[in-house]
Amino acid sequence: MDSAEQDLLKPESVPEGEDAAATLKDTLSDEEQEILRKELEKVEEEIQTLNHVLAAKERRLAEIKRKLGVTPLTELKQNISKGLQDVASTNVYRKTSETLSNAGQRASAAISTVGSVITKKLEDVKNSPTFKSFEEKVESLKSKVGGPKQSTGDFEEVLNSAANASASATEDLTEKDEENH
Repeated sequence: MDSAEQDLLKPESVPEGEDAAATLKDTLSDEEQEILRKELEKVEEEIQTLNHVLAAKERRLAEIKRKLGVTPLTELKQNISKGLQDVASTNVYRKTSETLSNAGQRASAAISTVGSVITKKLEDVKNSPTFKSFEEKVESLKSKVGGPKQSTGDFEEVLNSAANASASATEDLTEKDEENH
């Protein structure tokens, strides 16, 4: 390239705006315009050649991937996996993970404490004089309705048997009442 051609290619020598092309063309000599036209053709040919080479490389790449069994879905999975690994290696992710882990441990401890408190309160209620009195009344009702105490079950068994006994007593009364009418 000669110095005139190099001057034309410098960014600061190119005018800007809508009339830049017309203004620049008017300032160029016929010889300079011809040089630029030839260079334009050469660059366009190089771009076209590079596009052909790129298309051929892309076809070859697709062929190799097909032979290896690499599908777009496989590539997507690999990209996502790599992206997740990249994210997991960041300081922000590690700090957030540690914070959430600590919060989870604290929540677990709090829930365990609440469960212990509730269990303790239920035991206190079961051992309270009011509950014992209620339990004795249910036992008494059961012995009056269902006969002598057959087993020493827990409170739930006592309630169930008392309910069954009162249901059968109600049925007996209903049958006798129907016979009298």
